[in-house]
Amino acid sequence: MRRDRTDAISADAILAFSCVRNEVSRLPYFLQHYRDLGVEHFLFVDNGSDDGTVDLLLDQADVSLWETDHSYRLSRFGMDWLGWLQLKHGHGHWCLTVDADELLIYPEHDTRKLSDLTAWLDEQGRQSFGALMIELYPRGPVGHGAYRPGTDPIQYLPYFDPDNYRSTWHPVYQNLWIQGGVRERVFFGSDPARAPTLNKTPLVKWDRRFAYVSSTHQILPRHLHDVFSTPQHDRLSGALLHTKFLDLIVEKSKEEQIRRQHFENSALYAEYHEALTKSPDLWYQGASRYESWQQLVDLGLMSKGSWG
Repeated sequence: MRRDRTDAISADAILAFSCVRNEVSRLPYFLQHYRDLGVEHFLFVDNGSDDGTVDLLLDQADVSLWETDHSYRLSRFGMDWLGWLQLKHGHGHWCLTVDADELLIYPEHDTRKLSDLTAWLDEQGRQSFGALMIELYPRGPVGHGAYRPGTDPIQYLPYFDPDNYRSTWHPVYQNLWIQGGVRERVFFGSDPARAPTLNKTPLVKWDRRFAYVSSTHQILPRHLHDVFSTPQHDRLSGALLHTKFLDLIVEKSKEEQIRRQHFENSALYAEYHEALTKSPDLWYQGASRYESWQQLVDLGLMSKGSWG
């Protein structure tokens, strides 16, 4: 542990939890985005950064920071580390669990704070809130267009796939299992069943009995997965704008080929990281330019439900 400021957490604070490694470029905007939404305190686990990430986080008055150089993969991709912090500090709080390249949005997020959303969820008796990961990308090779820290990454990644998504029910966890999008289209066409999972439950009214199973894709108990619209129920949901494909991805993919800490090192994902080192162009004629949360509602990628 490097800096524990959790004594400053108020009783009704909304908390954010994140595991990071070498994210000094992304973190200034990440912190601004979530502060603007109303996150009061951030709890970070740093996994061996050497790019200035630790110094940046130590300078933030609303950040508590822990460090470890243990295996990211053997910690269930950081979820064991974050789970301990959620157990100790998250009980009774609305807790947001996100990666540094994920920006949560929801209907009316530009005018209504997270506290408005969580108050409404409390009134509805809901303990969790779901979001579809919308993967953003540039037009042109992903390694071009150097990102300037602190700026909105959507300026660099304005496009997304609007309609190539599919869903099934997960046979074990009984949640809506969503796949598709740009990574499946470009990298996993030969084996779409192995494409990344896009459904997440990132915002939860935490209880010490809860636990994430696979990132924030699955959580126990299973009733917390009831977060997306179905033919029977129109559920308020959000989106995680995924900024993975900034130019930073090229060097990160080269590093991952050496560290081999993601996705249990399957051959398919090794090929994926190898392809990213070559700065592919992910854009296609069917791409949409991101405009607003209302656009995503109109496309059916998130839902306003009965959120008035």
